[in-house]
Amino acid sequence: MEITIQRVTINDVATLSTIAKQTFYDTFTGTCTEADMQSFLEEYFNETQLAKELSNPDDYCYFAMADGKAVGYIRFMEDYNSLPVMKQWKALELKRIYVLKEYHGMGIAQKLIDFMMDYVAKENYKAIWLGVWEHNLRAQKFYEKYGFVNSGYTHDFPIGNTPQTDVWLWKFL
Repeated sequence: MEITIQRVTINDVATLSTIAKQTFYDTFTGTCTEADMQSFLEEYFNETQLAKELSNPDDYCYFAMADGKAVGYIRFMEDYNSLPVMKQWKALELKRIYVLKEYHGMGIAQKLIDFMMDYVAKENYKAIWLGVWEHNLRAQKFYEKYGFVNSGYTHDFPIGNTPQTDVWLWKFL
């Protein structure tokens, strides 16, 4: 299987919406009510919202393509709003990284994060950070392999009316 990375364009918004909804659902189903889940998916992963993100040239979103089919994506940008302490460094936030569950374990997430790490090195960033659900131990172990550590900061990440907490992980370069 050939894995390539390609920038998501506005013409890809329908595909991105489908993948974003499916991967988020598969990752977090059972952690909240179905009504909360469906409301969240429609609010944050609808085509209008995603097109707004894609229209920002400083918001980077890329597909992982497996033999020409989009099977995952990564989104990152320099955005200090969610963790202002990061303003003291040139830092990049990894906002999303998801792979369709039938492609888990095939090295696709690694390709995506390696792609972002190459970008970070080329652009001379000093730090990267991301939020991960406190109970998503699989994702936390994945990030630990890349040198991310718990920053000691957390933030609320409710899905609808279901309270959840994310842990901020960071990595200094």
